Amino acid sequence: MKIIDDNLINGVAEQAKQSPRLRMNYNFHESLDDKCHRFLNCLEPGTFIPVHHHPTKAETFVIIKGKVKVTTYNDNGEVLESCIISHDSGTYGVDIPKNVWHGLECLEPSVLLECKEGPFIEHEVDGILEIKK
Repeated sequence: MKIIDDNLINGVAEQAKQSPRLRMNYNFHESLDDKCHRFLNCLEPGTFIPVHHHPTKAETFVIIKGKVKVTTYNDNGEVLESCIISHDSGTYGVDIPKNVWHGLECLEPSVLLECKEGPFIEHEVDGILEIKK
């Protein structure tokens, strides 16, 4: 059994602070080929997970601590829906259906539990949506 406690979270959060991307995963699955990927994602303010989609996979995010903005987009990069997940907001997570463009912005030091179907597939050029500002 793997225990999710302050020791684990603080260790991964410290790695996130040192990472150029300001985020760090801690995988519970043993291989990138596993059929179900479950992991903690520790994020620091200033990190933005680029707008992307998984054509054949849904993805679930549940907040353990902190505050994260989750936004979905259409194929033209227009916002469909946006929400803040945090214990304070009373919105604790989101489930993103397959093939829906989505991005995440960390608003304060945060920890997410993420789950999606494996195996891991690297985002290809058409897997990232460029948003014009």
